[in-house]
Amino acid sequence: MTTTIDTAAPAAAETGRRGSAAVRWWVLAVIGIAQLMVVLDATVVNIALPAAQADLGFGDGDRQWVITGYALAFGSLLLLGGRLSDLFGRRTAFITGLIGFAVASAIGGAATSFEMLVAARVGQGVFGALLAPAALSLLTVTFTEPAERARAFGIFGAVAGTGGAIGLLLGGALTEWASWRWVMFVNLGFAAVALVGAVLLLAKHVATDRPRLDLPGTLSVTAALFAIVYGFSHAESAGWSDPLTLGFLLGGAVLLAVFVWLQTRVAHPLLPLRIVLDRTRGASYLTVFVMGIGMFAIFLFLTYYLQLTLGYTPITTGLAFLPMVAGMVISSTTAPSVLLPRVGPKVVVSGGFAIAAVGMLLLTRIGLDSSYATDILPALVILGLGLGGAMSVAFQGATSGVGHTDAGVASATINTSQQVGGSIGTALLSTIAAAAASDYLTGRTLSPEAVAQSAIESYTTSFWWATAIFAAGAVIVGFLMPNTVPAPAEGEPVLAH
Repeated sequence: MTTTIDTAAPAAAETGRRGSAAVRWWVLAVIGIAQLMVVLDATVVNIALPAAQADLGFGDGDRQWVITGYALAFGSLLLLGGRLSDLFGRRTAFITGLIGFAVASAIGGAATSFEMLVAARVGQGVFGALLAPAALSLLTVTFTEPAERARAFGIFGAVAGTGGAIGLLLGGALTEWASWRWVMFVNLGFAAVALVGAVLLLAKHVATDRPRLDLPGTLSVTAALFAIVYGFSHAESAGWSDPLTLGFLLGGAVLLAVFVWLQTRVAHPLLPLRIVLDRTRGASYLTVFVMGIGMFAIFLFLTYYLQLTLGYTPITTGLAFLPMVAGMVISSTTAPSVLLPRVGPKVVVSGGFAIAAVGMLLLTRIGLDSSYATDILPALVILGLGLGGAMSVAFQGATSGVGHTDAGVASATINTSQQVGGSIGTALLSTIAAAAASDYLTGRTLSPEAVAQSAIESYTTSFWWATAIFAAGAVIVGFLMPNTVPAPAEGEPVLAH
């Protein structure tokens, strides 16, 4: 008698366990909306800041706290937020993060004082640190079939990569056509749509054991990340030799070393070291970290150049970035599904870095009377194509092969890499740009032409450094990342029935 084994049964059972394909794509839409809200909030406020400053009457020395308050809360609490989503359920963390982020945004939009605005931004950072890891971990455990996973991470990578540019466009449009307050109030619409989808589509968490939190690890890494992010933020205004800057950076490094030591000693570590020591995941975290440093030069200095040198309005500046957004969308949605299976992650990520370096190199040619069509547009398209492909594959690799109990903290680690990289980029490139402008003016008469050219020198110098950073990223990832397609993460029932 011949026994027939139904090989389709396990696959069918798994599909049924995690819901139909159509429902999973609706979940992706919900996750994407939430991720877009968190990512664009890092830049949407920047363009509106001068209008908010004029309305609320705070000084130039205080305005950095509107940006830094968000960055400090978000960056220092991400790992805790990721572990909380593992312990208490991704749906619970996702919904709590959405509601909290919306409430904080409403308070910020209604702010009547500088202190109220900063408190709202800190609140956004706190709940964003809970929401962002929950979103990526939901994606990780929902899409485990290779073809679906590649497409899903491509779309998610496009959202994560283009959110900053979309934030510039949205911030410019809302500030110019409505009020700076709407850069806060707009989050209520995003959160409402995502909240309805989450309540309808996501399954409730069923606890199988008592959650345990690594309290010493949580305290040490939260303090370490806070000190590092604050140290780099303080360096931007006070310089690298300032005692406060050095104290926070050194203290952060010591606390980070303490955290790593603790993770090898405790029974239930906040961040099991197996997550970051895997070569694929480790190289993916490094990829996003290096991108966070280099992309700062694109968004900040090119925005300055377009507005202050070429005279673009805020909304025109946002529109100018759209070709880069288009390039990122194209490469993010094709690289994981088309290139990754054929050439492997090492080639895609290293190649993406190399392409981005070429695009950044083209931006070093700008001058006082450059043309957008010939000097800026080609660079933005190339940058979008390179960064989009590398980022989408890195997001997929960062959560490859993790069990569902670690998906949240693995997702938080990649968000932390991006946030800390951005903080370093802010301080490092701003300092380099300021030094370049000062060096150019040394020994010259302070005429309007000389001052204008000194600004160009600051921009192009930052672009040269970003070129080198992307090129170094291509080499380092080429050495570290294995050229094998990342394994899917462990699936988990996340869809409501």
